[in-house]
Amino acid sequence: MKRVTLFDKTFVQYIPQEEIERAISQLAQKVNADHANAVQPPVVLCVLNGAMLFTTQLLKQLNFNCELMTIKLSSWCGGTESTNQVRECMSLSGSVKGRDVIVCEDIIDTGNTIEYLMDLLKKEGAAKVEICSMLLKPEVYRKSFRPDYIAMEIENRFIVGYGLDYKEIGRNLSDIYVLEK
Repeated sequence: MKRVTLFDKTFVQYIPQEEIERAISQLAQKVNADHANAVQPPVVLCVLNGAMLFTTQLLKQLNFNCELMTIKLSSWCGGTESTNQVRECMSLSGSVKGRDVIVCEDIIDTGNTIEYLMDLLKKEGAAKVEICSMLLKPEVYRKSFRPDYIAMEIENRFIVGYGLDYKEIGRNLSDIYVLEK
């Protein structure tokens, strides 16, 4: 079994790259079907830094015109636990006023970041907001709204790789790894 050590933690392979990318391809088919007749190109909003790889992989497979924007939010203090306080580290890279927005997120656990972002996008005048996430932790997700697109559901464990980090490292790992028990 593949292992990696990041600082003081050891992680073991959890989801291989091929499985991740197969799930993203299936997700892309759904997004393509839903946006095939879009009159105005939607905005694909990448939530930095974690969703960079996911958004890139998804974007390459979208067959409709779209505009890419970014925002950077954080609810992590650099460890393995969320602070449950969302902060905006970098604002929207463009205007979403009157636009349909497809938010690309790496992982949804509590849903606090997505709820914050949905409120922000509504205040900024987005016409429609859809949530598209590579991963969802359903056992800790407690919000009343359901994400529109989920590539994979996982158990509530701390993971790294494929864009996800531990103290800002590990994002470059091509597989997803889970904290060793």
